[in-house]
Amino acid sequence: MQTNLYRIIRSVAALGLCLAAAACNYASFPDPTLSARDVQLLALAPQSMNRDLDPARARMRMPNSTGEKVPGTIVVDSAARFLYLVEEGGTVLRYEISPGQEAHQWSGTAKIGRKTEWPSWTPGTTARQMMPSLPGVVQGGPLNPLGARGLYLHDEKGKDTEYRIHGTNEPEMIGQPVSLGCIRMHNIDVIDLYTRVKVGAKGVVL
Repeated sequence: MQTNLYRIIRSVAALGLCLAAAACNYASFPDPTLSARDVQLLALAPQSMNRDLDPARARMRMPNSTGEKVPGTIVVDSAARFLYLVEEGGTVLRYEISPGQEAHQWSGTAKIGRKTEWPSWTPGTTARQMMPSLPGVVQGGPLNPLGARGLYLHDEKGKDTEYRIHGTNEPEMIGQPVSLGCIRMHNIDVIDLYTRVKVGAKGVVL
């Protein structure tokens, strides 16, 4: 029931934004199809409706102004706090994100090295320095910091950068620069992105 209410509110907010946009150049798009496992685990994950208070930041299909033309390319605009997925036909899909804190923000080009559903989390060096009590590995699940999906960013030589595009267990923080360099997304959004992006896809972080 809570999940259905969440989707209804999001849809109404997105529709309102679309109707207000000139010539309706911005259009919402539906949630992805969820597996039985996703439905079960998302029901146990922390929920937030914060973004529904500001439909201007809702998930949207819109004209491509990123400068990237190859379909499947991911563009992260850390300043605007949006991730864009380039589509064919001159459009992009836009998702709200949380980029790194100012001290941990970075920019550059990477590629999607691998993808994982409900990934486990192995805290990196920076996280361990800040929180020495962290366990060696946090198993995947609704309370895992990586959330529902993980897309692992590798450099041009194929080395893991230790940065991820992933879900979250703190959805109320999406839209704020709070991570240690990873790109956080709402779980429903990262599930959608995961279904659309292929391993090897280019990622550009601005």
